[in-house]
Amino acid sequence: MTRREMLAVSAVASAAAAQGPIAPRKGRLKQGVTRGVFGRGMPLAEACRHCARLGVVGFDLVGPADFPTLKQFGLIPTMVSGAMTLTGGINHKQDHDTVEKALRPLIDQAAAAGAPNLIALSGNRRGLSDAEGMDNVVAFFNRVKAQAEDKGVTICLELLNSKVNHPDYQCDRTAWGVEVCKRVNSPRVKLLYDIYHMQIMEGDVIRTIRDNIEWIAHFHTAGNPGRHEMDDTQELNYRGIARAIAELGFPGYVVHEYSPLRDPVRSLEDTLAIFDV
Repeated sequence: MTRREMLAVSAVASAAAAQGPIAPRKGRLKQGVTRGVFGRGMPLAEACRHCARLGVVGFDLVGPADFPTLKQFGLIPTMVSGAMTLTGGINHKQDHDTVEKALRPLIDQAAAAGAPNLIALSGNRRGLSDAEGMDNVVAFFNRVKAQAEDKGVTICLELLNSKVNHPDYQCDRTAWGVEVCKRVNSPRVKLLYDIYHMQIMEGDVIRTIRDNIEWIAHFHTAGNPGRHEMDDTQELNYRGIARAIAELGFPGYVVHEYSPLRDPVRSLEDTLAIFDV
């Protein structure tokens, strides 16, 4: 950051501190956010101030450049990103060297910042069968899992829908992702279970989570349809889902990744309350 940016962050942090200590959230789940829940244009420091006040513990989909700002507000980089793209992930062997070169230093940076997780993406099929794509994803994870284990950082393969938002994305079914994790057989290679995406692809969310919780390290949330707030305009019962996750003793983070239609701070307050179980 520039000196001007550092001074701005410090000023916002001081203003937040002046409001007094924030009571932790009462629920059993540790909650985080992505920047999208604040809509477009809100500076990261301002978003962090709201998070600290509301008892949010961390931010997803951030990179090393964001770590100092999060630290100013006592927030954790709960999911680090930046090593691969949605369409060009790790299911094609010709991409492995490039992705590995980007991923290895990011693992070290995440560990140094106390970040528990780092995102991985299968990439699009581009003609690959599910069997060949799985073989390639497993082969990639086997190249990097020892470093992740040594550093204590979990690489999370994200489940995304290929029906609406990400056509041709390969890791679009829970069973496929679970089989990858079983074959890699590392405590530091697990799944990022995005509830919105898996509702579109599979439904039966609570049963699927219960049956596969040992392979899930992280959750993302959003309402369906539309990926907006989790209110009565959408079909998922997030209060029930939150209770089910909490009852499993889930130790990781539940992170909100919706696009608000209303005032973003008020919407976040309402969302956090749903997950206070």
